[in-house]
Amino acid sequence: MRAPSRILLAGCLLLCAMTVMAKDPAPPTLRDVWDQVEHHYADSEGVKIHYAALGKGPLVVMIHGFPDFWYTWRQQMQALADHGYRVVAVDQRGYDLSDKPKGVESYAMAKLVGDIAAVIKAEQRPSAIVVGHDWGGAVAWNVAMGRPDLVDLLVICNLPHPAGISREIANNPQQKKNSEYAFNFQKPEAYKSLTAEGLARWVKDPAARARYVDAFRQSDFEAMLNYYKANYPKPDAPAPAAVFPKVKVPVLMFHGLDDQALLPGALSGTWEWVEKDLTLVTIPGAGHFVQQDAAQTVSDTMVDWLQRRKGVPSGTP
Repeated sequence: MRAPSRILLAGCLLLCAMTVMAKDPAPPTLRDVWDQVEHHYADSEGVKIHYAALGKGPLVVMIHGFPDFWYTWRQQMQALADHGYRVVAVDQRGYDLSDKPKGVESYAMAKLVGDIAAVIKAEQRPSAIVVGHDWGGAVAWNVAMGRPDLVDLLVICNLPHPAGISREIANNPQQKKNSEYAFNFQKPEAYKSLTAEGLARWVKDPAARARYVDAFRQSDFEAMLNYYKANYPKPDAPAPAAVFPKVKVPVLMFHGLDDQALLPGALSGTWEWVEKDLTLVTIPGAGHFVQQDAAQTVSDTMVDWLQRRKGVPSGTP
């Protein structure tokens, strides 16, 4: 009788579990920020920088990478706005509705940092929480290092500190091999091989992908690659000898461990380049676009981390 009893008990537990699951409400449908956001422009030394804004409260500036546009932050924008933040997601120069100045020099890091300063000024704030992914992460790091007066807190998605990336390209053969695409982007006329449809291929949601194709059709492919020409290490570049200014604010980093463009070895030593606490969240199964691959984890963690450091903003639900 002992074995059948165990089988009966297991069957009952399974039936109970199935009943509980059947009663669980379906997850709520995510609201799309597309029709909720306000659209604004900042003036960055004559270059118009478009940004989408949602919510009220402490200012959060979100900066996309390649190939992307402001809409990449849609789920984080909604989560942060729901918790009492004013979130603005930037179209970087060359992309979507922002201006597209000509020349590699127009995409030097100092210009990109100036764009974020212009957005913060347009919002009539002295500073902001700055969030960046990929090239937006590089800009965010540089805003924090070069204009510390503008940054309250720093959040980085899949972009190791520039010193770590340069070190790995110089010393790690696998990272150098995986950076071949970026070296190729620096070749003359590489942009001629790009298409809007091809650049949007990584977007998993079909409805979102259609918006990406439209955004990329309004973008400048040559400008996109000028980010690499102006700022990315060269294939034969030695590890940097320069000393980077330390970031003076707490830092939260997310890194999808399936990222093949930026390997996690570059994360090592990040604590040497920051003065305050560093929180590193590695996410197995997520790739380079961690803010979309693990959107809920990134949103929930970001909200919690910000509130623990800034307090819960007034008017939070």
